[in-house]
Amino acid sequence: MTTAITEAAGRLAAISSAMDRAARLTGRKGGDISLIAVSKMQEAEAIRPLIEAGQRVFGENRVQEAQAKWPALRGEYPGIALHLVGQLQSNKAAEAVALFDAIHSLDRPSLLAALAKAMDAAGRRVPCYIQVNIGAEEQKGGCAIADTPALIAAARQADIPLLGLMCVPPAQGEPAPYFALLARMAREEGLERLSMGMSGDFETAIMLGATDIRVGTALFGERPAA
Repeated sequence: MTTAITEAAGRLAAISSAMDRAARLTGRKGGDISLIAVSKMQEAEAIRPLIEAGQRVFGENRVQEAQAKWPALRGEYPGIALHLVGQLQSNKAAEAVALFDAIHSLDRPSLLAALAKAMDAAGRRVPCYIQVNIGAEEQKGGCAIADTPALIAAARQADIPLLGLMCVPPAQGEPAPYFALLARMAREEGLERLSMGMSGDFETAIMLGATDIRVGTALFGERPAA
C-alpha cells in the first residue's frame, strides 16, 4: 500500500469513527449515514487514493469539472456513485441527468422543469434533494423556506424522485438550529433523507438527523486554489 493510500485510509477511518460516535447518540450507527467525499477542484491523482482506500460515493460542484475527470475514473473503478452537490444551471440539466446518480441542488421551478424534461428525454429518473436556503442568505442558492412545500409538491407532480432536503447553514454562528429546522421540514413533508453537514459540523448534523454528509477538506486537506 502506497503512502498516499495509507494516508487516505487514515483520514477515512477518522471520519468514520467520528460518524459512528455521533450516530450512537441518536441510536444509529455510522453505517446508517452516507459519507459523500466532496472532490471538487481535486485532480484524479488526489482522488484515486481515497477510492483505493474504499470510498465509493463522491460529490462534485460543477457539471463541467465532473465531466472532465469522472468518466475515466469510473472506467477504472466500477461502483462509484457520483452526486452533484453544487448549484445547477438549468441549461446543464441534461448533462447532469446523464452524469450524476443524485442531485442535491434542486431549488427553483425553472430547474425543476428543465430536469423533468431531461429525465423524460433520457428515460432516466435521477433522485433529487430540494436545497433549502435555510439561513435566508441572499448570496446562496436554495429555495426559500416558505416556498419549499410548493416546490416539493411540483417535483412530485413531475415524477421527479425526491430523496429529502439539503442545506448549507450560514458560515457564522451555530449550525444546530438550522439543521434542526431542516429536519423538522423534512418530517412535515414525509421526506426521509437529510443532506447536511460538512467537514466542520458533520457530527452536529448527524446528531440532528443527517443521513448524508458532504465532507471535502477533512478527507482531502485544504482545497487547491481555483
